[in-house]
Amino acid sequence: MEVVSNVRAGLPAQESDLINPDAVIAAYYDIKPDPTDPNQKVVFGTSGHRGSSLDAAFNEAHIAAITAAIVEYRAAQNTTGPLFIGKDTHALSGPAWRTAIEVLTAAGVSVLAEKDDEYTPTPAVSRAIIAHNRKRGPVADGIVVTPSHNPPRDGGFKYNLPNGGPADTDATDWIADRANQLLEQNAPIPRRPYEQIAADVTRFDYCTPYCRALTHVIDIDAIAASGLRIGADPLGGASVGYWQWLAHHTTMDLTVVNPTVDPRWAFMTLDTDGKIRMDCSSPDAMARLIANKDRYDISTGNDADCDRHGIVTPDAGLMNPNHYLSAAIWYLFGNRPGWPADAAVGKTLVSSSMIDRVAGLVSRQLVEVPVGFKWFVPGLISGTLGFGGEESAGASFLQFDGHTWTTDKDGIILALLASEITARTGQTPSQHYDALEQHFGVSYYARIDSDATREQKARLGALCPSDVTATTLAGAPIEHVYTKAAGNDAPIGGLKVATATGWFAARPSGTEDKYKIYAESLISAENLAQIQDEAKQVVAAALDG
Repeated sequence: MEVVSNVRAGLPAQESDLINPDAVIAAYYDIKPDPTDPNQKVVFGTSGHRGSSLDAAFNEAHIAAITAAIVEYRAAQNTTGPLFIGKDTHALSGPAWRTAIEVLTAAGVSVLAEKDDEYTPTPAVSRAIIAHNRKRGPVADGIVVTPSHNPPRDGGFKYNLPNGGPADTDATDWIADRANQLLEQNAPIPRRPYEQIAADVTRFDYCTPYCRALTHVIDIDAIAASGLRIGADPLGGASVGYWQWLAHHTTMDLTVVNPTVDPRWAFMTLDTDGKIRMDCSSPDAMARLIANKDRYDISTGNDADCDRHGIVTPDAGLMNPNHYLSAAIWYLFGNRPGWPADAAVGKTLVSSSMIDRVAGLVSRQLVEVPVGFKWFVPGLISGTLGFGGEESAGASFLQFDGHTWTTDKDGIILALLASEITARTGQTPSQHYDALEQHFGVSYYARIDSDATREQKARLGALCPSDVTATTLAGAPIEHVYTKAAGNDAPIGGLKVATATGWFAARPSGTEDKYKIYAESLISAENLAQIQDEAKQVVAAALDG
C-alpha cells in the first residue's frame, strides 16, 4: 500500500504521538524474543540491526547475542586492539550501549566509550577508528548504537570494521547468523554488570579531536571570515554537543537552533506518514527550520546519529538531497587541488543522473554502487574516490590533502560544506544547482515509500531482468535492466530499468518495513509520473508473488 501524506504531516507532535520511554526501556529488559519467529531474529539491513523492544525485535537478548558474535568475529579476524563504542539519543541506545559494554568487558575486549550522559555521532566513531589505526599497533574497530533517523520507539546497532566503515555483507551475515544461533541455543553469555565496571571503563573524548580536526576537511577560516549566519539544528540527536563545541571554540557565527535532547522528540514536526522521524531530508520533519529559513544565511539539520544532512537556504528552502550532492560534487572537485587527479565520484544507483552529468563536467570517472555506504569504503580508504554520496542525504569526502576523513556518512562536514560553498563563491548551493539545471536541463526525480511485509520485501529483493517484459518505459525504448551495480558488479537487491531519458529502481528498504520506488525523468513531470505508474505495475506483480 502506497503511503499517502498524513493530514498532520509537518505539524507539531501532540502528546498522543509520543512514546513512553520508560515503557520502551522496560520492554527491552522484560520481553524475550522468540528465535523461531523471523520478525524477532537478528537481521542486519543496510545499516545494522534495527527494531523496537515493544515488538520483541530489539531487546537485551538480541544485543548480548550480537555483541558476543562480534567478539568472536573480531577475534577470528585478529582484531585485537580496542573497540570504540558510541551511542545516540534514542531511548533504547543507552540500555543497549550498557549491555554491549558488559559483554565486551567480560570477554576481555578493551573498550573506549563516551560518558553515560554524552552522545556520539556515527562519523566521530569512524574518525576515531581511522585515527587510531593510522598508528602502528593492534587495530581497532567499533560499534555505534543507533537506529539513525528511525522513530523514537526504535533501537539500532551497527558494527564498524577496522577501516572505520560499516561492516560489509560477509561480516554482517556471519555476525547475524552467529547471534541467531546463540539466541536459539539460549546460550549463557558472560557479562559483567555495568554498575560494577563503569568506573573502570576507559572514557574517550570523541568530540574534541573530531571538531579540532575539521580544519583538515572544511575551510573553517573562510566561513568565519565571511560572517555568514549559520543555524545548526541537531534535531535532538548526537551532534548537539559537537555543534555547541563549534559555536564556542570557533569564530563562526553559528547558532545551535535547538539544543534540546528528549527521547520522545516532543519538539518535532511529524514526518510525511504522520510519525515522528528525525529525517533531515524530509520537508515535513524539517518544517520548523524551513519556516525560519530567512533567519540564517545557511541552516542545517542532522538526524539522530548525524550521518545525514539537510541543507536549508533562504532562496530555496530545504534542498533536495540529490540537488545538494550535485552542487557539492561540482564545488569540491574544483576546489580541492590536493586530491588525487584521478579520484572518482561515487554515487548509489538510485541517486539522480544529474550527478552523472556533473561528474562529466568535472572530468571525473563515475562509480555507481548499490544502496549502502559500505560500498564506498574501499574507495574512500584508498583515495580512489574523492566523494561518495547517497540520495538519502548521506555522504563523505576526502581531506584537503587527499587522505581519508571518514569511511562512514558524515552529516557535520556536509552541513559545514554548504557554508564553505557560500562563503567562498558568494552563492548558496541551491543557486549553484540552479546553474547546473540551466546548463543540463531540469531533472524530475521522486521517491515513493510504501509499507511492505518482510515476505514482500524478500520477493522484491529477488527481482530479475526477466520480470520486466516490457520493451519500453514511458514511451522510450528500454536500454538496460540492472540487477547488479555498474560500478562494482554487486547485487542491488532489486532492479533498475533505464532508458535514454529516464529510469526507475525498486528495492526493499534496509532499515524499515517498507519498499521504495525511485524514478527520474529528463523530460517532464508528466513523464516522471508515467515512469512511476509503470514501475508500480512491475512492483505490484512482484509483491503478489
